[in-house]
Amino acid sequence: MPRNSIAESHPALSRRRLLQVAGAGALAAAAAADTALAQAPAARPGPPSTVTTPPRDFGRGGAPTTYFWDPDVIAVDPAFEGLAQPNAAIQRLWTGALWAEGPAWNAQGRYLVWSDIPNNRQLRWLEDDGRVSVFRTPSGNSNGNSFDFQGRQLSCEHLNRRVVRYELDGSVTILADKFDGKRLNSPNDVVAHPDGSYWFTDPPYGGQLYEGAPDAAGGPSNSGGKINPRLGQPPEIGFYKRELPTNCYRIDPSGRVDLVVTEQQVPDPNGLCFSPDFKKLYVASTGKGPGDTGPGGKGDIHVFDVGPDNKLSNGKLFSDCMVDGVKCGPDGLRCDVQGNLWASSNAGRAVGYNGVLCFNPEGKLIGRIRLPEVCGNICFGGPKRNRLFMAASQSLYAVHLGTQGAGPG
Repeated sequence: MPRNSIAESHPALSRRRLLQVAGAGALAAAAAADTALAQAPAARPGPPSTVTTPPRDFGRGGAPTTYFWDPDVIAVDPAFEGLAQPNAAIQRLWTGALWAEGPAWNAQGRYLVWSDIPNNRQLRWLEDDGRVSVFRTPSGNSNGNSFDFQGRQLSCEHLNRRVVRYELDGSVTILADKFDGKRLNSPNDVVAHPDGSYWFTDPPYGGQLYEGAPDAAGGPSNSGGKINPRLGQPPEIGFYKRELPTNCYRIDPSGRVDLVVTEQQVPDPNGLCFSPDFKKLYVASTGKGPGDTGPGGKGDIHVFDVGPDNKLSNGKLFSDCMVDGVKCGPDGLRCDVQGNLWASSNAGRAVGYNGVLCFNPEGKLIGRIRLPEVCGNICFGGPKRNRLFMAASQSLYAVHLGTQGAGPG
């Protein structure tokens, strides 16, 4: 209670009224009521939660979250019940990134690598003790990462506008930085094929200050020329201008780069993955990037048949990613061994719809995983490849499942 009198601290109790109060008991009651008023804390609205009953705390000091069915693992269809692990909880393994992306599992090393794009670094989580350390810096503002069938890491570099491979002897090979003599935009995600080829998407998202470097003056992401793209960069950076539409490409084992999906088919392509038999290619289409003058993505997923000659056909819309009237913008994609497609979900401020969507091979939504942050990309990993890792905004999450991921990391 404040040191000033009851009447001063509570205007409704005047001095005259206090003098008229008979008995010490009434005076004590008035003082107690005023003390309660003075000490009552102001109500503060808390941050929104992905699930309100029960409330959730992902911090290390939070309450246990192991229920039979984690409250944020949701079976939309009974088919999902055989894919989720009923007594496994979602865990936040680490937090501290600016924008987490591109998780990939190294089976031989038993570690997860992922990108922290704005911080220009790759991070590594060790499966044996859960330790996180900086794996590679600078990383060329890398986004998507993957491992090929020989265990070599593939990375898409926003800053250098290229796809690279880290060889087993420690050297680095540039797999692609141009198409038709023109510099790539900012490769985003890459997957390996058993024939030795690599397939990747090339949207324009790296053409911004936060995740790479804008175009040189006059380029689409710096048309006014007011931004200096060379600030804070190596001397060779800052001279490129965007020249290509947003396409998907295939890197042949010979080194030749072929166009496989045009901007007209899937504008602003982002995540991609093959079906377990490699007869289908899934491609996510996201929103417009910086300086994007093309059609722009619609926040949906497309699927193509892959022929024996690596030609794509029968392209169609797989899912519009609308859930309960909410647009759940897809990004990273992965398939499990049953052929179900798992897609990260970016629903923005629509609390409760960020996380992961799971579709059956026919494109029907069968399950969801809710996270308290926007999810950028996902991958299957762990020694049994039955753990789904989720790179979500500032954090890394994981949950054990009742199925395994298809293909290498």
